[in-house]
Amino acid sequence: MKWFCRCYRCGASYDLVPGRYLCDVCSQQQQVDRPLEGVLELAWEGAADPQSIPLPVESEWFAPIPVGKTPLWAPQRLREQFGAPNLWLKDDTCNPSGSFKDRASWLVAAFAKKHGVQEIVLASTGNAASSMAAVGAAAGLNIKVFLPASAPAAKRIQVLQYGAELIPVDGSYDQAFDLSLDYSTRTGSMSRNTAYNPLTIEGKKTVSFEIVQDLHKAGAGAPDHVFVPVGDGVILAGVYRGFEDLLKLGRIQKMPTVWACQAEGSSAIARALASGREGADAFATPIPSQTLADSIAVDVPRNGLHALSKLQKYGGQAVVVSDAEILAAQRTLAAGSGLFAEPSSSAAFAGWLKVRTTIAAQDNCVLLITGSGLKDVKSAALGLGLEP
Repeated sequence: MKWFCRCYRCGASYDLVPGRYLCDVCSQQQQVDRPLEGVLELAWEGAADPQSIPLPVESEWFAPIPVGKTPLWAPQRLREQFGAPNLWLKDDTCNPSGSFKDRASWLVAAFAKKHGVQEIVLASTGNAASSMAAVGAAAGLNIKVFLPASAPAAKRIQVLQYGAELIPVDGSYDQAFDLSLDYSTRTGSMSRNTAYNPLTIEGKKTVSFEIVQDLHKAGAGAPDHVFVPVGDGVILAGVYRGFEDLLKLGRIQKMPTVWACQAEGSSAIARALASGREGADAFATPIPSQTLADSIAVDVPRNGLHALSKLQKYGGQAVVVSDAEILAAQRTLAAGSGLFAEPSSSAAFAGWLKVRTTIAAQDNCVLLITGSGLKDVKSAALGLGLEP
């Protein structure tokens, strides 16, 4: 197989090498306070094993840490409660750091090891930071994290326990993003920043392969709907990339409906989709995020343009939920299934609850549960009416 980078917008191709992040042409169109222009996808040519997941790094470079292959399971009580016989939970809280983000970190670390890169730097609202720190610890890499000081304590503690260097930022995720890019540009460290590094999208596609494989094993057919918690839009794009590969390999026959589930206080991609516009024109002046779902709280969704293009191309949908709906969904999910999800993950369940009556009862609906509730017990306490 031959791997390369390809601009999703203009189609320009580039070698897959350290330091290649954005399209040289399209990135020149970058506007202030708008999502990243020139986001690259990884693409491959040649023969591929139809039963494996095509990835751009050989298996021997991956850190010895059990990322992925998380359970897809049937929440029987929730199925009965809501009359949804084919509701499924993809439980990525079982990843080593308790987060879906391990999928991207695992691939980025493997690529760094293969190319002799020793330091990785990133900005994060918390989960990507603790994830990269965990995988970096297993891989023997130096990890530097720029993290808003407002990030939940559990996520900050994870970063430090794993031995990474934490740089607190007295500001938003967007400010942390800019600071981390400045550092990686000055030092030559590898940036793991979401969307900016195309490997972050590629690593997340693995979940689509697992969903299809596990549904097949269960004799349930293919996924009809996939509900994704969305902030920056990288998980959404990764899910789409996986299904695109599965279509290319002939393992599914149609693209499932992907739902972008966003918090009311951070819903730029949903607003862009509703506008009917394309490109940067779909993203108005950013609105400061205000939501307790910190993992999906962004002012400017860095992968907004790329994610929007996927939603528009494949007829994806968006659903916006309030913080109150998120907290109620968090409690219902935990009490009805035994799965304690953080607020961002609970947004996927809240989104499904909001639109479930518009979906055929027999359709396979998969909810991505991307982070453990133990990462943010303060918000869960608020939902229970307790003192945080």
